[in-house]
Amino acid sequence: MTNTLTIAVSKGRIFKDALPLLAGAGIVPVDDPETSRKLILDTTRDDVKLVLIRASDVPTYVDYGAADIGIAGKDVLMEYEGDGLYELLDLKIACCKLMVAGPEGSTTDSARLRIATKYVNSAKRYFADQGKQAELIKLYGSMELAPLVGLADHIVDVVDTGNTLRANGLVPLEHIADISSRLIVNKASMKMKHAAVKLFVDNVAEAVAQRNPE
Repeated sequence: MTNTLTIAVSKGRIFKDALPLLAGAGIVPVDDPETSRKLILDTTRDDVKLVLIRASDVPTYVDYGAADIGIAGKDVLMEYEGDGLYELLDLKIACCKLMVAGPEGSTTDSARLRIATKYVNSAKRYFADQGKQAELIKLYGSMELAPLVGLADHIVDVVDTGNTLRANGLVPLEHIADISSRLIVNKASMKMKHAAVKLFVDNVAEAVAQRNPE
């Protein structure tokens, strides 16, 4: 794939929301990711492949050059600690918010907080910036359960509609960051495949602008 642009993206909402933007750049997958077992999808352009991977792995693939370009949520990028990639463009898709949530009426004013989250780095920075001590408990799913069984006082998680929080007796308490999907590029690919990468980024940026007129 030396002369091919590889784009890493995760299945699900991000992939679905990204399809119109990719189409705007003339890139349409030949295979249906919902029915195909392939992890590398051909597209209508011979020089572009789509690599389907777990959302949290997208920055790693791009950082290490296994993919030239990636589409990743800002929440994932805030957790990632590598430095081999550029964040070039806010795609304004898959939008949600990173929030502190907990039981209604609760606050984060206690001297010692226990926070359950998979966003450990983001939570650590947030509470440190506020001068608050927080014990962080890393979980990988079912975050809303933690306050219900006494594992943690609050959670830090992404919130879209808030329906899952409400169903479990929790409410958003504090806003940490607005989240959307971003276009990221491997630093080496930006140099070695500059013309192809720049054309792709420009085409996607135009597609984003058309979908989000000022």
